[in-house]
Amino acid sequence: MPRRLPTPREKGLFGDAPAEPKPAPAAYRANIDGGSRGNPGPASYGVVIRDARGEIVAKLKKYIGHMTNNVAEYYGLIAAMDYAQSHGIRALRIESDSELLVKQMRGLYKVKSEDLHPLFERAKKMSQAFDSFRIEHVYREQNREADALANEALDETQGKAPGSLPAKKTEPVISKPEPRRIQARFRGGVLYLLEDVELPDGVVVDVSIHLRPKP
Repeated sequence: MPRRLPTPREKGLFGDAPAEPKPAPAAYRANIDGGSRGNPGPASYGVVIRDARGEIVAKLKKYIGHMTNNVAEYYGLIAAMDYAQSHGIRALRIESDSELLVKQMRGLYKVKSEDLHPLFERAKKMSQAFDSFRIEHVYREQNREADALANEALDETQGKAPGSLPAKKTEPVISKPEPRRIQARFRGGVLYLLEDVELPDGVVVDVSIHLRPKP
C-alpha cells in the first residue's frame, strides 16, 4: 500500500511547519556631531548612544586634529558604529544634523571629496555588518547633546572651561591727568613760560601754539 503524504495541517501538528521568524533586535540610537573651528581648523566629534529604552549608555568625544567639519562628522559616525559593534549591538539608528553625510550614506549624494571618500567607504562597510542599520537627518536642536560633547573636546584641548567663551584680554586702565594750559611768550628764539612750573629734567611736553594779536 503506497505511503500517504501528510497534509499541510498534519505537518503543523507533527512539527514539520517552518519555524517562526525571530523578532528583530531592538535598535540603539546614536546622535553624532562633528565640528571644526575655522573649517579647516581644530576639529572634534561628539556621540551620545542610547539603548532601546532611551537611556544613555555612552558619551564619546574626541579631538581629532586640524580637519574640516565634514571629516569630523564621519569620524563621529565611525566612532558610534565602532562602539556598537564592540559591545554586541546588532541594530543601530544614527541621527545626524549633517545633511551631506546622511545623503551620502543613503546613496543620494556622490562622494567627490578625496578626504571623505576613504571615510565613506569604511563607514559603508561597517554599516553593512549590522542586522539593522538606519541613518536619519535631524535638526541641530535635536542634536544638542552631541554638539555639546564635540565643543567640550575642543574647549578642553584649547585650554578653556567646557562651554565657556574665549577669554578676552583686558588692558589695565591708566588714568591720565588732564592737560594744563600755561601761557608762554616767544622771544629771541626762546619760549618763556609765564608761570612757574616744576618739571623734571628731560621731560618732553606738547606745545600748542595759538597766536594772539599784540595789545
